[in-house]
Amino acid sequence: MRKDVLLYDTTLRDGEQAEGIAFSLEDKLRIAYRLDEFGIDYIEGGWPGSNPKAIDFFREIDRSRLKHARLASFGSTRRKKIRAEEDDNLRALIESNTPTVTIFGKSWELHVREALQASLDENLEMIRDSVRFLRGAGREVVYDAEHFFDGYKHNPDYAIKTIVAAAEAGADSIVLCDTNGGTLPGNGPDEVATIVKAARQAVSLPLGIHAHNDAGVAVANSLMAVQCGAVHVQGTINGYGERTGNADLIPIIAALELKMGKKCLPAGKIQSLTSLAHFVAETANWVPDPRQPYVGRSVFAHKAGIHVSAMRRHNKTYEHVDPKLVGNTTRILVSELSGQSNILSKADKLGIAVEELNEKGRDILKIIKEKENQGYQYEAAEGSFEVLVRKILGKHKRFFDLEGFRVIVEKRGSEEDCVSEAAVKLRINGALAYMVDEAVGPVNALDRALRKALRDDYPQLAKIHLQDFKVRVLDGTAGTAAKVRVLINSTDGEEEWSTVGVSENIIEASWQALLDSIEYKLLRDEQAAAKKARKKPAQ
Repeated sequence: MRKDVLLYDTTLRDGEQAEGIAFSLEDKLRIAYRLDEFGIDYIEGGWPGSNPKAIDFFREIDRSRLKHARLASFGSTRRKKIRAEEDDNLRALIESNTPTVTIFGKSWELHVREALQASLDENLEMIRDSVRFLRGAGREVVYDAEHFFDGYKHNPDYAIKTIVAAAEAGADSIVLCDTNGGTLPGNGPDEVATIVKAARQAVSLPLGIHAHNDAGVAVANSLMAVQCGAVHVQGTINGYGERTGNADLIPIIAALELKMGKKCLPAGKIQSLTSLAHFVAETANWVPDPRQPYVGRSVFAHKAGIHVSAMRRHNKTYEHVDPKLVGNTTRILVSELSGQSNILSKADKLGIAVEELNEKGRDILKIIKEKENQGYQYEAAEGSFEVLVRKILGKHKRFFDLEGFRVIVEKRGSEEDCVSEAAVKLRINGALAYMVDEAVGPVNALDRALRKALRDDYPQLAKIHLQDFKVRVLDGTAGTAAKVRVLINSTDGEEEWSTVGVSENIIEASWQALLDSIEYKLLRDEQAAAKKARKKPAQ
């Protein structure tokens, strides 16, 4: 498909530099596969020369699962006074085995002299050598001109020389970086439009933009750059990033597709914009921003009487785009008339026929709203969502019943670790199963006891591995009595799923999530067996 603008996501590298975000390896893999499914063109996995997790990511990611995106590793130009092939950073980029390599080099003479302690000519040679070395290794090279806008403001001739050096050495594209995030999106001599146009005149390669949000205009700067000829936009989902963050790809994508007529996604994918934003937020263990443009819960919410009256006549009276286009929904706060489109689209993705939902659609909406009011969040908990919907539809099989569970945490001496013991009593096919196990943590002990109690009847549960466990306090004002949300990510080695639980008791919330995880696995296995039986030819 022809695209007007290529999307380059750096959530897994630049986004993780945000204060309060630390993705696990499993988080990074899940986000990468979701970005690929959505239609992002480039996924920057990290800086393999800076930390072991980035190296593990490039080793673990299953490239066969990437159907669209090109994987990129990130690093810097070579150090001064050594050859490119001897530079550890550049060798690590090659060893990451990504088809695309992004390197940054200095554009601002202040950084050349003070940070690199190099001469201006030395810096140009570092850029040339690094790009030439990576191109010689057969990699696509994206050259990030770090601090380009500040560099241009202070010495335009030298800033231009740096991108010309990269272009002449064989870079495939040049990205202009507003690294300090202080440039404005105007046509003045020190503003984005003027500087992007100057770069376009200097090099004939495709130009990109990488904006930070320190002045609150990263999205505007990115869109202005596209208007001035940029065809490559870098940013992060939800604008996560160091300091005030990076340009938020969510409103950028919506503006490009819906406002500027610039194709940047495969057909129909923009309708998943809201679910993508919320998925990444939940994976980062952050509350989705209710006022995030296009995708926030409050963005198409209407409360004022005059507004609601007008909206009943025509939604364009107070909505600049149709929320359905981005997977969001109109909400009338007085009566809470909303949500069905999201539920239908998610149910369709899970393979639940729309006609199955029609009869009990109101019941599903009512229960979902009640659950979300209690603190449940199903955007990144598809496993729990499917289990709940099938229960409401009467299509969920009860694989076992809980008779009770008990968890004891014991501290044996001031220097010893706590030891947790869990006992679970279940009724399975009429028979009673009782099992006890222990572990360092109470949730782990509960999980072990639950699966041991089920293993004779459901041996496939031995394949389940809990990848991640997140806890969020929903009401910080309640102190230790606060309600918590537990989100668990599970896998059986073939599929991954997430489940959620909410309670004032963290063990109870964890139990809910564990239970949904087990039931989801059993449900999926039963569906797979039934499908296989239907396909089996008659004897």
